[in-house]
Amino acid sequence: MIINNLVLAAGISALDIIIPVAAAVVTGVLCFIAGIAFRKNVAEKEIGSAEEEAKRIINESIKNAENKKRESLLEVKEEIHRARLEYEREEKARRQDLQKQERRLAQKEENLDRKTEQLEKKEEILNEKIRKNEEMQQKLQELINEQTQLLESISRFSTEEAKNYLLNQLEAEVVHEKAAKLRELEARYKEDAEEIAQNIISLAIQKCAADHVAEAAVSVVPIPSDDMKGRIIGREGRNIRTFETMTGVDLIIDDTPEAITLSAFDPVRREIARIALEKLIVDGRIHPARIEEMVEKATKEVEQTIKKEGERAAFETNIHNLHPEIIKLLGRLKFRTSYGQNVLMHSIEVSHIAGLLAAEIGADVSLAKRAGLLHDIGKAVDHEMEGSHVQIGVELARKYKESPAVIHAIQAHHGDVEPQSIIACLVQAADAVSAARPGARRENIETYIKRLEKLEEIANTYPGVQNSYAVQAGREIRIMANPSEISDDEMVLLARNLSKKIESELEYPGQIKVHVIRETRAIEYAK
Repeated sequence: MIINNLVLAAGISALDIIIPVAAAVVTGVLCFIAGIAFRKNVAEKEIGSAEEEAKRIINESIKNAENKKRESLLEVKEEIHRARLEYEREEKARRQDLQKQERRLAQKEENLDRKTEQLEKKEEILNEKIRKNEEMQQKLQELINEQTQLLESISRFSTEEAKNYLLNQLEAEVVHEKAAKLRELEARYKEDAEEIAQNIISLAIQKCAADHVAEAAVSVVPIPSDDMKGRIIGREGRNIRTFETMTGVDLIIDDTPEAITLSAFDPVRREIARIALEKLIVDGRIHPARIEEMVEKATKEVEQTIKKEGERAAFETNIHNLHPEIIKLLGRLKFRTSYGQNVLMHSIEVSHIAGLLAAEIGADVSLAKRAGLLHDIGKAVDHEMEGSHVQIGVELARKYKESPAVIHAIQAHHGDVEPQSIIACLVQAADAVSAARPGARRENIETYIKRLEKLEEIANTYPGVQNSYAVQAGREIRIMANPSEISDDEMVLLARNLSKKIESELEYPGQIKVHVIRETRAIEYAK
C-alpha cells in the first residue's frame, strides 16, 4: 500500500517498478538458497569430520578404558595375590602357634598326670605313716597310763594331787624369787641413792638456818579489866554488833578473866580485828563511829604489813619480776598457818631448800627458788575461793603469767599430778623437808588419834595380819604377821603393798615406816 502510494506520487508506472524489484527478490532468494546449499555442504563436511573425530576419540577412549581396565584388573589381581599370601603367612603362623600351644598343653597334661600319680603315691605313704603314728600314739598313751598308774601307786598321789603339789611348789618358788629380786634391787639402789640423797639434803639443810618454833596466829586479846568487856559490848550490844559487822570476826566474851577471844576463819580479818580492838582498848573511847575509824586504820595498817612482808619474802629469796598481786598474796601468807607452821616462813624456807638442792645437782637455782616460794600461794585465798590450795595456786599462777615450769611445780608438789620436771621434784622434796623437820608442825589431838586409828585399820585389812601398832607418833606402823599364813618372802610383798596403800589413802607430814614382824617358834620338852 505504501509502495503504491509512492509510485502514484512519483508518477512512475507499476510495471517499471515491479520487474526490477521482482528480479532483485528472485536474485536474493537464489543467493539465499545457494548460500544455504553451500553452508549445508560445509556443515556436512564439518559434521562428517566431527563424526570421524568423535569416532576416533571414542575409539581411543575405548582403547584407553580397556587398557586401564586391564591395568586395574592386574593391580587388583596383584593386590589380591599379595593379600592372599599375607593371609596364608599369618594363617601359617597361627597354625604354628596353635601347634606349639597344643604341644605345650599336652606336655603340661603329661606333667600333671605324673604329679597326680606322685601325689597319690605320697598320699598313700602319708596315710600309712598317719596310721602308724596313731598306732604309736595309742601304744604311747597306754604306756603313759601304765606309768602314771605305777607312779601313783609308788607316790600315793593322784594325778590332780601331784599337779596341785607341783603348782604350789612353783608358786612358792616364784614368790621367793620375786621377793629375793625385790630385796636385791632395793638394796642395790638404796646403797647409792640414799647416800647421795642424804648428802644433798644434809648440805641443803645445813645451809638453810630456820627457826624450829612455828609462829602462831593470835586469837586472844588481853584487856586491862573485866569492866572493859561491858564497854566493848555497849548499850544493848550496839558496839559488839558494829565491831563484828565491820570486821567479819566473832567476838567471844565469856568468863575468861581479862581476855577476849576473836573467832574467824580468815586470818587476815582476825588480824585486822585484833589490831582494831587493841587500839580501841588503848584509846578507851568505844562507840560505833570510833569502831569504824579504828577498823579502817587497822585495815590500812594490815595492808601495808602485807605488802612489806611480800616484798621482804621476795628480797630474802632474791626473786625478781613478781607481779604486784603475787607480792600481796605472799604477804597474806604471814597470817596463815598450817599445822601451826607459818605458811610464809614455810614458803621462804622451801624456796631456800629448793635452791640449795638445785645448786647441788646443777639445776636452775632461780627457777627452783621461784617455784618453792610460790608453791603454797593458793593458801592465801583458800578461805575465799572454792577448791584446794593447789588448784587455786595453779589458777593464780596462770592468771599472773608465771612460767609453765612454776605452774607445774605448784600442781605437782602434793602429788596431784606426776612430776614431769626436775624442778617439780625439787619443790616436792623441799616441801617435805620443811614440813617434816622437828618442831615445824603440830596437829590437834583429834586429828592425831584419827590418823593413828586409820593407819592401824589399813594394816588390819590384809589377810595374815595378827596385830598392828602405830608407834612413834604415827611415823611407824609395826605389824605382827601370822607365821602360818605369811612366809618370809611374802613379808616383803606385804610391807611394799601396805606402804603403797598408806600413800594413796592417808595424808601425813614426812614419812611412815612400815615394819612387818614374823616370829616362828619351835618348842619341845625334854623328859
